[in-house]
Formats: sequence, structure tokens, C-alpha cells
Amino acid sequence: MTSQPPPKPSRLDPEPVARRDFLGIASIWAAVGAMAFATIGMIRLPKAAVLSSPSRKFRVTLPESLAAGQAYVPPGRSVALFRDAEGVYAISLICTHLGCVVKTQPEGFECPCHGSRFHADGSVTKGPAPKPLPWCKVAGAGGSFIVDEDVTVPAGTKVKA
Repeated sequence: MTSQPPPKPSRLDPEPVARRDFLGIASIWAAVGAMAFATIGMIRLPKAAVLSSPSRKFRVTLPESLAAGQAYVPPGRSVALFRDAEGVYAISLICTHLGCVVKTQPEGFECPCHGSRFHADGSVTKGPAPKPLPWCKVAGAGGSFIVDEDVTVPAGTKVKA
């Protein structure tokens, strides 16, 4: 029996890459990719990834035409301010049930999400809200007041107008 010589490789066939050479090239590309992602991360680092939000402590001037017991909601805020004979006070408009923003009504507040209703002083008149709306801290005098939405005060706390 005569053995035949191995077939001659075609000149179009790629040259075989040794396994060690392939692993070396793959590790170089992995290192380059890791460095590229790290560089992109470092470039983005100085820019904050969160949106700025307005301060929860703000100054507000009540309109002169605000009637006693009528709610005034400053634009872009989730707090209602009231003026009566005893002074000025603020009530949060965040429902104590699941955190929806309640809407002002002539008789108080109503949550559009689950139907909770609140009296004008923030007390619950219809559930499912478990607690009354919190009162916020108000400071100031005259027509200009500072409201701090992060500080709650006992219900009935008013500042002299």
C-alpha cells in the first residue's frame, strides 16, 4: 500500500492561529475594552447623574386677595398655605396612603389615586389614608413666609400673619 501525501493547503485557506496566540490577542482586546469603559466612566464622573430639584425650604408671598380658609398652592410645590384670623399655616399635599399628590377641593382635599378625602385641616374624612396630612413648618411675618416641607409640626401650629 502506498500512502498518499497530505493534501496541499489552498492558498486561500487562512493560516491556522496557535491557541496561545489567540488567547494572547483576546486578553489584549479585553484589557483595551476595560480601559475604554473606565475612561468613559472617568469622563462622565464630574457631571452629576441626578437631576437637581428645588429646595424643600422656600420663600412664598401670599396674595392679598387670599380669603380666610382658602388654599393657596405655590406653583411647582406640594404644599397648601392658608390664612385665617389666627395666622398662617401650611399643609402638605402628599397623601399619607401611597404618596399621591392630593387636589384641593372646596371642602378640603381629595386624593385622585384611591379616593381618600381630607378636611381643610388635613384630618381624614374618608379612607384608605391611615393618617392626616402633615402640617409643615412656616416662619415669617407680614406677607412673606418661609415654608419648610421637610419639617412637620403638630396640627394647629400657626404663625401670626
